[in-house]
Amino acid sequence: MSKFIHYSSLTKKYIMSIAGFFLMMFLIVHLGINLFILPITENHEDVFRNGVEFMTSNPLIKVMEVFLFAAFIIHIIYGAVLQIKNWMSRPVRYRIEGWSHTSFFSKFMIHTGIIVFIFLVIHLMNFYLVKEGFTEALSGPVTVENNHDFYHMAINLFTNTTYSVIYILFIVLLGFHLNHAFQSAFQSLGWNHSRYTPVIKAIGNIYSIVIPLGFILIPLYFIFLY
Repeated sequence: MSKFIHYSSLTKKYIMSIAGFFLMMFLIVHLGINLFILPITENHEDVFRNGVEFMTSNPLIKVMEVFLFAAFIIHIIYGAVLQIKNWMSRPVRYRIEGWSHTSFFSKFMIHTGIIVFIFLVIHLMNFYLVKEGFTEALSGPVTVENNHDFYHMAINLFTNTTYSVIYILFIVLLGFHLNHAFQSAFQSLGWNHSRYTPVIKAIGNIYSIVIPLGFILIPLYFIFLY
């Protein structure tokens, strides 16, 4: 663990970026399954349940789950360590910061990161820990059949307007975090080029809008159309 913490800042950035890429790919898969909570097809409930069954029972996914949690832990620890190191290297803040030198989102990465972490804990309590039997599913308009019944768990959560509004706010902040994280990950890996960087930036902007918007569609449906 000591060696893990005391890697050079450059090595930390490499590892953090790779973990970040893994998490961003996971978000795409996660969103793809979650959208079937909505009535986008006649058999959307079956598709969602089959997707959940595959993600919770397939041996390969079980292995990937370990890597996923490891990626979260590494990303969080290294993000915190690098931010603290930056603060310590400049204990006295400049009276007037160079706003032109740093993007708006990069200035608040640690803040949005903390909020995303809080959201992750809440999300795990409402789904993963229920599946593992550590917490109970939230009650609501439908009956949760068992601790693997994520479909009805989601309905009970998103029909709760307070939860849905908080969820939307968290997802918006996740979008801010992703906006800078996507571009920063490529930069940390040295993939910085006058020809490619604008393309990477454009893809990052699209990603940080489309992915959060996809997640936000779910609570919006339950607030206004369910």
